[in-house]
Amino acid sequence: MNLPLTRKTDMSRRTLIKAAAATSAAGLVPGLQSAVYAQGSDKPEKEEVRIGFIPLTDCASVVMASVLGFDKKYGVKIIPSKEASWAGVRDKLVNGELDMAHVLYGLIYGVHLGLSGPKKDMAVLMTLNHNGQAITLSKALAEKGAVDATSLAKLMKTDKREYTFAQTFPTGTHAMWLYYWLSSAGINPLKEAKVITVPPPQMVANMRVGNMDGYCVGEPWGHRAIIDGIGITAVTTQDIWKDHPEKVLGTTSEFVKKYPNTARAVMMAVLEASRWIDAGLQNKVKMAETIADKSYVNTGVDAINQRILGRYQNGLGKTWDDPNHMKFFNDGAVNFPYLSDGMWFLTQHKRWGLIKEHPDYLAVAQQINQIDLYKQAAGALKINVPKDALRTSKLIDGVVWDGKDPKKYADSFTIKA
Repeated sequence: MNLPLTRKTDMSRRTLIKAAAATSAAGLVPGLQSAVYAQGSDKPEKEEVRIGFIPLTDCASVVMASVLGFDKKYGVKIIPSKEASWAGVRDKLVNGELDMAHVLYGLIYGVHLGLSGPKKDMAVLMTLNHNGQAITLSKALAEKGAVDATSLAKLMKTDKREYTFAQTFPTGTHAMWLYYWLSSAGINPLKEAKVITVPPPQMVANMRVGNMDGYCVGEPWGHRAIIDGIGITAVTTQDIWKDHPEKVLGTTSEFVKKYPNTARAVMMAVLEASRWIDAGLQNKVKMAETIADKSYVNTGVDAINQRILGRYQNGLGKTWDDPNHMKFFNDGAVNFPYLSDGMWFLTQHKRWGLIKEHPDYLAVAQQINQIDLYKQAAGALKINVPKDALRTSKLIDGVVWDGKDPKKYADSFTIKA
C-alpha cells in the first residue's frame, strides 16, 4: 500500500507533512510510515467515518485509532460518537446516522435476522477484542453466601423470591454469557429469574439502589462495583469461554458495498491501534488514561488500568493475575472474524427461543462476516490470518464448540427455552 505519489494524487505535500507530524507526535510503533494509504482505485470513497461506541474499556481500539492518528495514514478521519445504549447504537446504524460502531457481536446478528427490532442486512468487519467482561453479584447476595454459580443456585432454592439480573441487550454478548453461566449451575434464566436490559454505564448505579441482584457487562463496570463496595465478581467471561469473541467493528451490508475502500481503510487503522495497545505495558497505561476521560468512558483511571493488565480482585479479598484478560490484538489472533464465532451466537439465540427455527447457520455467518475484506486489510499490514474460518473452544460446562454441527449443538442443551 506504500505507493509513489503521482500527479493523480490528491494529497498535497503540506497534507503529507501534517500527517507525518501527527503520527510522529503520537508515538507510533517504530517502522510504521506515515500517510501511506493507497491512491487511485483504493482511495477511500468517504473520508469522514462516524463510529459509535459505548463507554466501555473495549472501545479503546476505535478511540485510539482516532487519537493517535492511525486513521489519517489510510485517508480517513474517524469521528468517535459516544452513545447512551446499545438500542441507540442499533437504531443509528440501521438509519445511517452512524457509519460503523463498536458493537456487541450478537447485536449485529440479531439485527440481520430481525430478532431485536428493525431487520437490516449487517456486516461484521473484524473482532475488536477477546475476554474482559464479568458477572457481578451484589454484596447483599455475597453476604448470604452466593459468590459463584453453585452457591447462587443453592441460595435461590433456599431463599425463594424473585431474583433480578441485568444484561445489556437481548441478543447481545452479555445476555448470552449470563444465560450460559446461570444454566451451567442448573438455573433456567428465563423461568427462575427476572432478566432486565440496562445500558452498561448505568449498571453500577442500578445495583447501588437495589434494582438488581447481579449483572453481566464489560469493563470497567465490573471492577467499578468492587471499587465502590457494592458488588463482587462471581466469574469473568474468560472463565466461561477462554478467548471468547466480544465486540466487533460492525456496519451495514449496504455500507460495505457502497464504500469498500473506506471500510478497509478503517479496519487497517483499527488493526494498527489494536496492535499498539497490546504492544506493552506503557501503551496500555496510556490507553487507560486516554479513554478514562469524560469524552469516552468517564471514570477513574484506576477502574480501567488494573484489569487490562490482568490484575484482578473479586471484592472478597481474593486477588489474582489472569493471563486471559482483555486482548485487542494478541499477535493478530483476536481480530479475524471467525464464522464459528458468529454461528455460536445464533445457536444461543435458537437455544433461548429468540429464533423459532434453525437458520442456515453457516450461510448467515458467511453473509455477515467480511472475511475477504479482513484478509485484504490484514494482508496489507502483514498480519497473519488463520487458514480455517472455524475454531474450536471448550466452554465452562466442558461442552466443545467447533462450528461443525450447529444444529446438533443448539439442540443439545437440557436447559433452554
